Amino acid sequence: MRGRPKQQTTLFSLRTPGDRVPAGHPLRRVKDMADAALAALSPTFDEMYSGTGRPSIPPEHLLKSCLLMAFYSVRSERLFCEQLDYNLLF
Repeated sequence: MRGRPKQQTTLFSLRTPGDRVPAGHPLRRVKDMADAALAALSPTFDEMYSGTGRPSIPPEHLLKSCLLMAFYSVRSERLFCEQLDYNLLF
């Protein structure tokens, strides 16, 4: 089953991640272009995923993270998560 994108609410900060990126930053234009391309692909993603089962990570999130990894020359998903300060060890 295809997961749906949901906006993360702020937990310990009054600012959203979008507020932290300057208005003229080039990543804002890239995000808009990626959002438009992924919106066009949304019907294809719907066909690819089953209607039953456990929801997956939305493919839009996975593809956007791959773009960020390419822009910042991150070699692996693990290093990407470490740079985002995700704790991979429980």
